[in-house]
Amino acid sequence: MSAPSEDELHLLLVERDRIRALHLRDRDNRPPSSAQGVHHLALLSSDVERTIRFYQDLLEFPLIEVFENRDFRGSTHFFFDIGHGNALAFFDLPGLDLGEYAEVLGGLHHLAISIEPSRWQHLKSKLDDAGIEYVHIDGSSLYFRDPDGARLELISDPLGEMYGSALG
Repeated sequence: MSAPSEDELHLLLVERDRIRALHLRDRDNRPPSSAQGVHHLALLSSDVERTIRFYQDLLEFPLIEVFENRDFRGSTHFFFDIGHGNALAFFDLPGLDLGEYAEVLGGLHHLAISIEPSRWQHLKSKLDDAGIEYVHIDGSSLYFRDPDGARLELISDPLGEMYGSALG
């Protein structure tokens, strides 16, 4: 797979403009969302304690609940507080051979979590101290992988903003 050519990039820009014109309503003409927010996003964990150490101890997302998964006996379902009433949840699925993490259509590309700028710098230092490799983009985003390969982004932009501009 190679990057798009200049001609292909132009066609992609034209298509994006067409989609925007057809589907994007300005704020004054947009109905309110039927959603209240993200209750939780559930990912898979191959090792409950390693996942807890990574998310609670390294990233400082407090563990808020642990119980047996109602859908798979013996599986642990556990949750971390990621702010504003949102939770990041995990399942382990003991006995199932799930294989390595893979980005697939319909799958998770990355999870972006907003971090207040001074806390963002603190967590960046903790990633450095732990030897966690990351890509630093635009001065506000750190991209890295969790212990099971899920791609995370810590972004210092406030909720509802992206690179200094309001979303929507």
